[in-house]
Amino acid sequence: MDESRSPNTPVTVESLPGGEAATETPIPRLNQTRTGIKPKSLPDPEADLGDPGLYFNRELSHLQFNVRVLEQALDEAHPLLNRLMFLLIFSSNMDEFFEIRVAGLKNQVMIGDATSGADGRSPRSVLAEISQIAHEQVERQYRILNEALIPALEAQGLRFRRRGDWTEAQRDWVRDYFETEIMPVISPIGLDPSHPFPRLVNKSLNFIVELEGKDAFGREGGLAILPAPRSLPRVIGLPEELCESGFAEYVFLSSMIHAHAEEVFPGMKVRGCYQFRLTRNADLSVDPEDVSDLASALRGELLSRRYGSGVRLEVADNCPDDLAEFLIKQFQLEASDLYRVNGPVNLTRMMSVLGDVERPELCYRAFTPGLPKALRKRDSVLQAMAEGDVLLHHPFHSFSPVEELLREAARDPDVLAIKQTLYRTGADSPIVNALVEAAGNGKEVTVVIELRARFDEADNLALASRLQEAGAIVIYGVMAYKTHAKMMHIVRREKGQLRHYAHLGTGNYHSKTAKLYTDYSLLTADPVLCADVHKVFQQLSGMGRARKIEKLLHAPFTLHERLVAMIDREAEHARKGKRAHLVIKCNSLTEPKLIQALYRASQAGVECDLIIRGMCCLRPGLPGISETIRVRSIIGRFLEHTRVFHFHNDGKSETWGSSADFMARNMFHRVETCFPLLDKKLAAQVRKDLETYLVDNCQSWQLRPDGTYVKQSPGEAAPISAQETLLYAYAARA
Repeated sequence: MDESRSPNTPVTVESLPGGEAATETPIPRLNQTRTGIKPKSLPDPEADLGDPGLYFNRELSHLQFNVRVLEQALDEAHPLLNRLMFLLIFSSNMDEFFEIRVAGLKNQVMIGDATSGADGRSPRSVLAEISQIAHEQVERQYRILNEALIPALEAQGLRFRRRGDWTEAQRDWVRDYFETEIMPVISPIGLDPSHPFPRLVNKSLNFIVELEGKDAFGREGGLAILPAPRSLPRVIGLPEELCESGFAEYVFLSSMIHAHAEEVFPGMKVRGCYQFRLTRNADLSVDPEDVSDLASALRGELLSRRYGSGVRLEVADNCPDDLAEFLIKQFQLEASDLYRVNGPVNLTRMMSVLGDVERPELCYRAFTPGLPKALRKRDSVLQAMAEGDVLLHHPFHSFSPVEELLREAARDPDVLAIKQTLYRTGADSPIVNALVEAAGNGKEVTVVIELRARFDEADNLALASRLQEAGAIVIYGVMAYKTHAKMMHIVRREKGQLRHYAHLGTGNYHSKTAKLYTDYSLLTADPVLCADVHKVFQQLSGMGRARKIEKLLHAPFTLHERLVAMIDREAEHARKGKRAHLVIKCNSLTEPKLIQALYRASQAGVECDLIIRGMCCLRPGLPGISETIRVRSIIGRFLEHTRVFHFHNDGKSETWGSSADFMARNMFHRVETCFPLLDKKLAAQVRKDLETYLVDNCQSWQLRPDGTYVKQSPGEAAPISAQETLLYAYAARA
């Protein structure tokens, strides 16, 4: 941060330029952000730092993040189609929240495990509060869609036609589409003793149909299940000639099936047809003691993911109570697991509309990411790295230099070996193509692939097969530890000697997410840092005791211990009357020992600025405990993903980048790296970026001691959006 600032001046929104008049945003229509996490009563300042009252519940904090994402759908500072995008992302986030977090809590309750987290809440009580908040927010989500977004979209010429609004020509077109595209692939299932309730795929769209009359075999009407074809889009664009002039119009697949349900059951009367969707437990469990081949074990688990135990049931809000209760019993759920929705039950599938509509004025302005000066004046990435460290800040900087580095290495006859970790990247990507090319060119290519990257397991299995066929050595890391580190190592012969190059990052080697997530990439030829990277790769591929690492911190060995030590070092400086300040920016803060270290630092007088996008179990602003800790969450155009840590250290500042969040899983159950920014100019660049986040008064949410998040607004001050500021700043440098 600004090293010239007075030691006694805290870094707060109020103390930085443009922050004086930052105010709380009034709660707008449809806005219910103050949903609170209900912590225990205020603890005594003399209380043990392990007191449950000092911690927010992890799952409830996670849910609060999803609510902040939903809030973006109401924020008119975002273009209209991007507001719709945020509403759909909320749906996707909630799907995963139920598949993983709620499923885990339900498992705890089922097996009688009352183990609580640092906050002391039992799984059953947390589930009850999740249900209350989730029901409120899902109901609100559909009100935002129906009352705010759909009317606004229609005003801009984008219309979603309901069945009752179809013109005669549109009804004819829908009938033809149903007969030619839907009917041939639909498979109704009548429920009777020989046709028990079917096993439905996780998150699939289905209909429960009430029938009257007799069928061809003389069976009396009753109930039937109608699964929607998974191969068909959920939102279908109407032909231009059928649309009102100046409009692009869409109909939902669910509406088409509703309109023609009787054609699926000829001769029967359809008394009711109601959509529903079941969310299942999708967490994979692979016991390392029972697995001899991880890839084979995961292939089996991926099949079971589609049919895990039920955790949530969504039904149309007009579904009769008796049918809803019938479905609840079929899926062995409770009444609290039922969510009635006023619209499609699978909103996430509306994402296809965003790709279909060509209305740039309703979306974020396109931008061209820049390049650092060191790369602009060099044709070779390796040559630029040989002359000094290079730091990229994605997406403001292009991700292409990372891909170009690998392509260059693949084609360079002097490059002997390439080692790479892959967590999320996709089987067909520039990174993978370059690795395949390198192996084909005779390089020693070793790739550590984490097969257990959640929801990317299938892609990573395909990726592993492709690399192995190309001749690369593929390693699945260490069985009990996910390899989450982002690193690349290149060995090149130069003037008769071997020289090492490395890439270390805070994000994944994924060219698409690099345009959407904020992350840092360090390109370095520092001999010691590169040697450390080499040692970590050797630990992953071979066996033996942990080797001494000089500059890198890495989990599960040194990272947690050193982070606690660096926080405690700031506390010691504060006790001696010196300026003490730290900034932590990461995605989640849940690990109790790190939280306790931050509490100790605050009690000693350290100014602590925490930029935590998602889960935060630390309670800021508690008298005598966390008075000097400020927590903010930035939600905007890009997903904040950078993990960077800055420590003032009595004027000898240290700035680190990392693949790890402040979570127990990252510290103790994953292979992670944390790298120092040794170049003073690059470290200063990161500190300046952090300064920008700390004065954001447009996309910043402040965490209060009671667990509520309050959005900041400029008031009479100049509006400052950190992401927009960085976007223009890096473009100007380019």
